[in-house]
Amino acid sequence: MRVLLVEDDDTIAADMVAALGDAGFVALRESDGRRAWATGGTDDFAAIVLDLGLPGLDGMSVLKRWREEGLDTPVLVLTARGGWMERVEGIDAGADDYLAKPFHMEELIARLRALIRRAAGLPTSVLKAGDLLLDTRQMRVMRAGRAIALTSSEFRALNYLVTNRGRVVSPGELIEHIHGGDDAVTTNALEALIGRIRKKIGADLIETRRGFGYIVAGEG
Repeated sequence: MRVLLVEDDDTIAADMVAALGDAGFVALRESDGRRAWATGGTDDFAAIVLDLGLPGLDGMSVLKRWREEGLDTPVLVLTARGGWMERVEGIDAGADDYLAKPFHMEELIARLRALIRRAAGLPTSVLKAGDLLLDTRQMRVMRAGRAIALTSSEFRALNYLVTNRGRVVSPGELIEHIHGGDDAVTTNALEALIGRIRKKIGADLIETRRGFGYIVAGEG
């Protein structure tokens, strides 16, 4: 899953990017409010982590602009203050969740996963597609009761496809959520990745729609 991290503190941001990566996310970081506003409004993200104390344009203003422009991406707001009035203002402005600094990375990851699940209409961390089970918290995959070992890239790809089951995902969108939109990653490389996943989980789960992308059947 690709997420936007908006944090101006380099040390905190580096720790968060590392933790998000370990949890199976691809994080794009912005440190300036105006750049974050532009990036969040034009790129595709599963969720956004937004610090309020930003240079250029404060986080609350960024959030209000996103919502006024119709952006419905889930937003987890970070703040160093955490007073109840500020939380109310943030929620009224369109925040989906709130986390006060300092925080544990495990809580940040858990809250982020919950936001993404709610946005996709998924009640738990275990996603289902037929007889395949994908645990986004423990990063494990099973099919027909058999554990399947996937690489981090394979897991991110399958996770995104299962989360968006019933919808065709274009190659470009899938590459963004696996590799963060790395221009060096080609559609041929993506096809090879999908081929490796099919060898491990079976060829029937991920369907190719030629000229459009990939889809996992909508039934859970």
